[in-house]
Amino acid sequence: MKRALNKEEKHILDSFEKGEWKPVPNMKSEIKKHVEYAKATTRKDKRVNIRISARDLESIQRKALEEGIPYQTLISSLLHKYVNGRMVEKRTD
Repeated sequence: MKRALNKEEKHILDSFEKGEWKPVPNMKSEIKKHVEYAKATTRKDKRVNIRISARDLESIQRKALEEGIPYQTLISSLLHKYVNGRMVEKRTD
């Protein structure tokens, strides 16, 4: 027996059936990016505790939600990219 869809699921299904969804550009690179997120999630061999402002944490959690990943994974990914030189500061001059 199938369970009934909840309100959010019905909204998503209706939106999909109306053709409102668009393919993700660069699907292969998007898949690769999320595979890297998954790999980073499973490579946990050390624990680090840090203190950050509530405001920064809320911003990180919001960004992680947009990406569909846990905020700890986002933080780990950001640190990994930074230490490997794949993240640079934008100049504001």
